[in-house]
Amino acid sequence: MIYLGIRAFGVLVLAVLGNGSPVDRLTAWDGRWYLEIAASGYDLPPVPDAEGYLNPFTPRAFFPGFPVVIRWISGACGLSQTTVAILVPAVAGVVAAYGLARLGRIVRGGSRRAGYLLVALFAAAPMGVVLSMAYTEALFCALAVWALIGVLERRWHLAGICCAFAGLVRSSALALVLAVALAALVSLPRERRGPAVALLLAPLGLVGYLWWTGLRVHPEAGFAERLGTWSDLERQGWSTRFDGGVATTRFLWQSLTSPDAMTVLTVAVLLGYLVLLAVALSRRLEWPLVTYGGAIVVMALASSGLMHSKPRLLLPAFTLLVPVALGLANRRRSSAVWTVAGVAAVSAWFGAYALSVWKYAI
Repeated sequence: MIYLGIRAFGVLVLAVLGNGSPVDRLTAWDGRWYLEIAASGYDLPPVPDAEGYLNPFTPRAFFPGFPVVIRWISGACGLSQTTVAILVPAVAGVVAAYGLARLGRIVRGGSRRAGYLLVALFAAAPMGVVLSMAYTEALFCALAVWALIGVLERRWHLAGICCAFAGLVRSSALALVLAVALAALVSLPRERRGPAVALLLAPLGLVGYLWWTGLRVHPEAGFAERLGTWSDLERQGWSTRFDGGVATTRFLWQSLTSPDAMTVLTVAVLLGYLVLLAVALSRRLEWPLVTYGGAIVVMALASSGLMHSKPRLLLPAFTLLVPVALGLANRRRSSAVWTVAGVAAVSAWFGAYALSVWKYAI
């Protein structure tokens, strides 16, 4: 109920302040790509890439997990694909919320109250509106949190399976594969069979899709070159590549001379996640959680591309919210409630602004 209440508030603010139909807003930008892929597969008409060239392989930059789920459920239930594209993130968000509530209890110093606060902070995270959109964040976070629960509880089959499926949803799975694989390697001398299974399963989805994409685009290429094909599509289609943080640093510097509401909030979110990462390290959060969250931050900040989409790309770094939830759990109930309410209000406005006033993709 906590998660659904905060997300319903965000959608309500979007409906009141936004321009046009809320459904159109919730299926905008990447949502349109996923709906097109769900309806027609990857063989879509060529579209201009970031350099203006028509590239028939651009749709393959979008991972298949979400559109496949849309297609299957739509076919099985007779619902429109647009309806399913909004319902799937809603259900996945609830699954993620149950996982976060559990995570808040099982971490060092955790409690039921900390779990509930973690759910609230996640639902009210900056750009949390995408959890209600036809985007992959909700589905990915649901798989990621249960994979990490599997690691902490040494339920290696759960960790491996969830990680494998997450690899079919979005490239952020690289951070999850890293955390699960390292945890499995550390535990391998003591437990052997369970960690070995997780180590085998964790990369299957991500590596499998990258290899399949390379096979379709460059069938004559070798194995390593095929794995790099997806990165080429991402760079060509959206000018996104790993640059060590050069583009992000340039954006932060330029924001000092040309501030606007979206830029100011984006900068605040980027710096905020760096602070959260530092706090997680100083509070000695369980290292698999720090590894995962830190890798998400590095992947987002050390790459070029659309700077104003980075608050969305940082959303899966929910593990970095754990110390905040633990801290609030030790405060008076009224303090925690007012803190969450304030964050939820800012998040709701931020989402409505990004989808209604801001003219570019998020």
